[in-house]
Amino acid sequence: MAVYAYQPTGSESEEYHKWYFNTFVWKKTTWMGVNCWKSVADMWNYQEILFELKPSLVIEFGTAHGGSALFFANIMRQIGAPFKVLSVDITHERLEPAARRDPDIVFVESRSTVPAVAEHIQRLKNDFPGKIFAILDSDHTKDNVLAEMKLLRPLLSAGDYLIVEDSTLNGHPVLPGWGPGPYEAIEAYEQEFPDDYTHDVERETKFGWTFAPHGYLIRT
Repeated sequence: MAVYAYQPTGSESEEYHKWYFNTFVWKKTTWMGVNCWKSVADMWNYQEILFELKPSLVIEFGTAHGGSALFFANIMRQIGAPFKVLSVDITHERLEPAARRDPDIVFVESRSTVPAVAEHIQRLKNDFPGKIFAILDSDHTKDNVLAEMKLLRPLLSAGDYLIVEDSTLNGHPVLPGWGPGPYEAIEAYEQEFPDDYTHDVERETKFGWTFAPHGYLIRT
């Protein structure tokens, strides 16, 4: 009966979210010894999505230390189908050797919004045809995220999956003074292209909180 004796107020997940973000525990998280600046709840969601989607191409904008790219490659190898991970960042200064050595990851040092990145994705699509899982976690300004979403628009097909991370910023619910960021980029994109994506709300809310609120998107 103890399970039913306590009923949550609804604020617990938001308070935990604030604690998780503000204590920087996410900066103390590693994957196979490599720094991985993610929510562990989101990472669990991502491996479930990867297993169900079985993409042939994983696209990551925002490499940092390389822990998440390594995570994606490790999961994809367990799935067993041919694949490639493309990870793009404006600098590789923080990229750790253990991630850099992975043979299934292509690391590109570049702005994510330039035409050359779109061309590289298209070449990989030709070599690894199938579903795509993409995640945006680079510059968290509204304009940059919106540009990344628009760059991916002709490259993603029905059923492909897009994660827009750090839409938690600008008061959603952390860092209320951040200014327009990923959350506002999603809103702006959907005003311009209202039929491109459906929201995977069940997945987004599965663990009660996420670093990607409003950002679990399935291409229609």
